Amino acid sequence: MSYFRAENLSLHFGGLKAVDSVSFAVEKGEILSIIGPNGAGKSSIFNLISRIYPPTSGKIYFEDQDITEQPAYDIAGLGIARTFQNIELFENATMLSNLLVGRHRHSTTRLWQELLFLPSVRAGEKMHRRRVEQVIEFLDLEVYRDKLISGLPYGVRKVIELARALCSEPKLILLDEPSSGLNVEETEDMSFWIRDMRTELGITVLMVEHDMTLVNRVSDRVIALNYGRVLAMGSPSEVQRHPDVVAAYLGA
Repeated sequence: MSYFRAENLSLHFGGLKAVDSVSFAVEKGEILSIIGPNGAGKSSIFNLISRIYPPTSGKIYFEDQDITEQPAYDIAGLGIARTFQNIELFENATMLSNLLVGRHRHSTTRLWQELLFLPSVRAGEKMHRRRVEQVIEFLDLEVYRDKLISGLPYGVRKVIELARALCSEPKLILLDEPSSGLNVEETEDMSFWIRDMRTELGITVLMVEHDMTLVNRVSDRVIALNYGRVLAMGSPSEVQRHPDVVAAYLGA
């Protein structure tokens, strides 16, 4: 069985079919990219996986477990993390505080224990801090550790959003347009980090992306969508040569 799979997944808003009977699978350790023009249904698929929206029909499986009806607050606990196209950080907190939020799913202490600041709480906080520092080092963010998010440039915030997702120690990460708003050098750095997430951290990656240069650099396979339906699936070169993709996505 596949590590993650969607079967006949649909999302309708009245008569609008944002996602229309989409099926695909992601193997463990794979980097799979979803491409398509604006409005193709790419982020809607992420919203279904994240349980922000319930599907109109279809099933979602992760590690052979049906997660279609799982509440949104349980998804991170299963080992699925997500970044957002629009950055969702706490602007008036430091980078370190934002990353520690990503450790919430690993917290095992109760409120009364934290109020008394018992040894188990202190040990847990030290462990969370060690994990966060590992992510900071992985993404070369040391210089921003104690900086407020509100004072940081957009490209750095984009990397911090990724860092917070990594702090949850995901098995599967959903990257929603990770290169959006980044310059060429920042996009190149992002491509290295995406590959390193797989090779060094063992994370499976499902990515929505418009930048075809990034898609070609990191993807094992690509799915092309248009109007909520799958146009083509295969290697990056195969999908880009597909006539329906050329017409719908590349504008030729």
